[in-house]
Amino acid sequence: MSLNEAEAANRLMRLAKLIARHDKLYHDEDAPEISDAEYDSMVRENRELEARYPQLVRPDSPSSRLGAAPTSALAKVSHARPMLSLDNAFSSVEVEEFAGRVRRFLNLPAAQAVVLTAEPKIDGLSCSLRYEGGELVLAATRGDGTVGEDVTPNARTICDIPQRIVGAPAVIEVRGEVYMSKADFAALNERQEASGGKIFANPRNAAAGSLRQKDAKVTEARPLRFLAHGWGDISERLAETQFDAMKRIEAFGIPVSDLLVRVADLRDALSHYAAIEQERADLPFDIDGVVYKVDRIDWQDRLGQVARSPRWALAHKFPAEKAETTLEAIDIQVGRTGKLTPVGRLTPVGVGGVIVQNVTLHNRDEIARLGLRVGDRVRIQRAGDVIPQVVENLTRDEMREPYVFPHCCPECGSEAVAEQGEVDVRCAGGLICPAQRIERLKHFVSRGAMDIDGLGEKSIVEFVGLGWLSGPADIFRLRDRRGELIGREGWQQVSVDKLLAAIEARKGFDPARFLFGLGIRHVGAVTAKDLMKAFGTVEELERVARSDGALAELASVEGVGGVVAQAIFDFFHEPHNRTEVTELLALAKPAAFVSTARQTEWTGKTIVFTGSLETMSRDEAKAQAERLGARAAGSVSAKTDLVVAGPGAGSKLKKAEQLGIPVIGEGEWAQIVAGV
Repeated sequence: MSLNEAEAANRLMRLAKLIARHDKLYHDEDAPEISDAEYDSMVRENRELEARYPQLVRPDSPSSRLGAAPTSALAKVSHARPMLSLDNAFSSVEVEEFAGRVRRFLNLPAAQAVVLTAEPKIDGLSCSLRYEGGELVLAATRGDGTVGEDVTPNARTICDIPQRIVGAPAVIEVRGEVYMSKADFAALNERQEASGGKIFANPRNAAAGSLRQKDAKVTEARPLRFLAHGWGDISERLAETQFDAMKRIEAFGIPVSDLLVRVADLRDALSHYAAIEQERADLPFDIDGVVYKVDRIDWQDRLGQVARSPRWALAHKFPAEKAETTLEAIDIQVGRTGKLTPVGRLTPVGVGGVIVQNVTLHNRDEIARLGLRVGDRVRIQRAGDVIPQVVENLTRDEMREPYVFPHCCPECGSEAVAEQGEVDVRCAGGLICPAQRIERLKHFVSRGAMDIDGLGEKSIVEFVGLGWLSGPADIFRLRDRRGELIGREGWQQVSVDKLLAAIEARKGFDPARFLFGLGIRHVGAVTAKDLMKAFGTVEELERVARSDGALAELASVEGVGGVVAQAIFDFFHEPHNRTEVTELLALAKPAAFVSTARQTEWTGKTIVFTGSLETMSRDEAKAQAERLGARAAGSVSAKTDLVVAGPGAGSKLKKAEQLGIPVIGEGEWAQIVAGV
């Protein structure tokens, strides 16, 4: 379905909310309500919409995060190298596009083969095993990709995980999946039912819940297995290819899939996918697709990664599953931006091994399109195996009262209206609406924003109810409430001081996180960084937003388009917002922006590539510049520091010469990259 910009913005808001909720259910609570296929479909749709409308990328975009931050009682541990996710494909055409992107990025000649590896994608819990001097010293879950949970004592109980390996590098992190076989899962549930224990929905949930136990004896009693699929931090290269490196890991005594193969071309890769799909039901464990990886590791190094995933790997997922059930009720949830989102409550139904009870209905237009009413029989789909959606109303021709979308906010009673050109219905109550106030505060303190540990939803709700919090600035005034807070239920002197210390620690914080935390519409974590790279401080951004020619200057920033520029302009022209920001800046005092890119002599410089590049693609050249801390711009201006010109360079080269900007060739640029 083709969406206009307003419809795309609406859809992105719905997807962000859904994906965040199901991330938490899947990664933190081990209790998914939808299939992997449904979840993958939503992530894919979100990615495609953001690519088509980059100006609509949201502050809470799923593209800027991976998994869910660990919140269990297990100790947290930082990964030496991020544990990334994988991009997904659902058709052979998308796999061909992946191979094409690899070929273009590496600037490969047509005759050069792109050899891949292919292996089943096991539906388990990602786990990293760190060996030092051959000894297992740490096992950790993925978590949010940066910080996971320490499950070392539990991992030591898994028979597939050796305590010691021989012939390995001094340091190696072996990464793979902890899983439970279908037979072991069935036997476990029989024992659980007989003893009155918890019945697990599927093997993945059982494996995740078993590995993340506080008591390793519980884990030891569960039939867990492990299969390696790669590595993280490593002191020396295992081999020159992915396939040979995995065979070395297997030689260490760590299990690797018997179905891992090296394929010479796309035809062989797709044939292997078809063969595994045919064997899927007979395999001893659950899989949800096949993973392809570029075999040459030097090519993997060149390809690098994007925010969430490597450019050199792809998960080719199996088709979605469907089921029929009854729509029992339609509830309305009010989000942080005031959007009213309808949620369908279903008669519970099993789809792909998961019990589904809730489904998003997107917006009032989607309800009207499907003709949905309470009592309808509906067909639902778990696209890709995780998030459910209604694909068909089976009883729309039956006589029944139509559903009337509410005209008032169910939280505060304010008028609920849709802006011109938008399909979203929003509460007009703003900060007087309890739902929006709490959601805005939750966003401000969230991990991607100010990351204030200890100030969770329960505490925010409590403090809002007491009248202590009405806006983000009030968070930094909580120190004045110390005496009132001590002694309240759940609050003792230690916990109060710990919270206040966490708040105090966020003073002088990264301004990009601060800006993201303000919740300006369309300003996501990536866009916030782009703005701070351009302007340095929130004060300077506000000055520009209120100056003559603000829209043009804001829109000229890399990654910022007209829609985002307008949102920033509108935000800083609202007196209430300026007052809140002024108070926040006085209380929080964020520091000047410091890029996390590698610090080199090129850090902060602007480089323009022009003409035909013969040894690399434009994307690879841009990635090289960013790794040096520089910014790759698309046009030459007085702010340009260097121009790299290839054959056929035209107007950009001429302008650089007129401005006296240094110009070098592709060979000289390669020497710069190699020497830094």
